[in-house]
Amino acid sequence: MRIIIPMAGRGTRLRPHTLTTPKPLIPVAGKPIIQRLVEDLAASYKDPIEEIAYIVGDFGPDIERELIRIAENLGAKARIYQQEKALGVGHAIACASESMVGKCMIAFADTLFKADFSFDTEEDGVIWTQKVTDPASFGVVKLDAEGYITEFVEKPVEFISDLAIVGIYYFREGERLRAALKHIIDNDIKEKNEYQLTTALEYLKNDGLRFRTGDIEEWLDCGNKDNILHANARMLEIHRNSELVAASAVIEKSVIVPPCFIGENAVIRNAVIGPYVSVGHDSVVESSIIQGSIIQNNSHLNNAMLHNSMIGNASRFVGSLDELNLGDYSVCSRR
Repeated sequence: MRIIIPMAGRGTRLRPHTLTTPKPLIPVAGKPIIQRLVEDLAASYKDPIEEIAYIVGDFGPDIERELIRIAENLGAKARIYQQEKALGVGHAIACASESMVGKCMIAFADTLFKADFSFDTEEDGVIWTQKVTDPASFGVVKLDAEGYITEFVEKPVEFISDLAIVGIYYFREGERLRAALKHIIDNDIKEKNEYQLTTALEYLKNDGLRFRTGDIEEWLDCGNKDNILHANARMLEIHRNSELVAASAVIEKSVIVPPCFIGENAVIRNAVIGPYVSVGHDSVVESSIIQGSIIQNNSHLNNAMLHNSMIGNASRFVGSLDELNLGDYSVCSRR
């Protein structure tokens, strides 16, 4: 099976962090969002993952190397596609048309889930959904009495259904999806001035394909700082019985209130950390009290008192401040 991951968006709601790092590579509980997602999908599928295809913007070679590393760690081949112009989700996925061969999944890498992704691979397709209170903000589906999808609607103005599509899709024949996307692009079929995936899904349904739904237990948006900190807390809670503190971490005269992630070669000295804090690799936290926060790699905090905060990579902060949102390669002092 192949996994196709559209991730060309700029992640503007998560700035300043996404000015230097694509949102799917922001760490949550010590792992990039996209890595957690593909590991969960791979764990639920009994056969090996053959390929992971990424649809990216102009992120540069360092980011592409990290994406290749994530795929290879799962024993899969990595393939990188470019979306040069933002023309909608359907267009983004169509950029990876060469990877739509046989069984494939589409997975959007800006959310995390608590879910069992196991499914019947002989179904024409499976689309994972969850009930929401505001369906007008999502693509939604209607079901028949047998549980098959009868209608796809993108961000309905009037109430159609409260079953929102969460961004995970399975197709038994990727070639059929490729043909449907080609059809809507070649014929310039747009909704809200963009090529939508839901348009292609409706086309496939009308062409005879039958789609089941898969259930999501918990859907964790990672769209902005507060949401990603909530996702960090939930992932730490879910994995609290795992080894979250690296053996190479140095902890001196400090209290770690679980669950917390402490990365490789991190140093915690004269500090109280937690609960729900992630400290990245090679970061140093001294004489500080930190709760409910993410500190990324190679950063240094001293005399800090923070909660509900995000500190980027290779940043420095000195002084006491209640809440902070500091991007990569930044220096901030509060004395």
